[in-house]
Amino acid sequence: MKKNFPLHDPRKADARVLDAIKHEIRKYVQRERAKKLPEGFGQWNFAARVGAEAASAEPKDLKGISAALDAVAKTGVSSVYVEIVASPGQLSRA
Repeated sequence: MKKNFPLHDPRKADARVLDAIKHEIRKYVQRERAKKLPEGFGQWNFAARVGAEAASAEPKDLKGISAALDAVAKTGVSSVYVEIVASPGQLSRA
């Protein structure tokens, strides 16, 4: 998923727009996790980037996306760029 989300909608409160973005991201991650893994892999790994635009997007872990979206929204920009790439990975043995 590589997408620019508008943070403002004249028909909705800005907080609801931000909630809708977070919901769409959660749905995407859930769909990706449900996909069948290739032979020899144990889990899906996600690489995420969030920022006001693609060039300034910073890497984030999956758990930090929500906080990063909130931080970008507080800067007053009109849209936020979110990139999430799923790749098969091995289970960590710790």
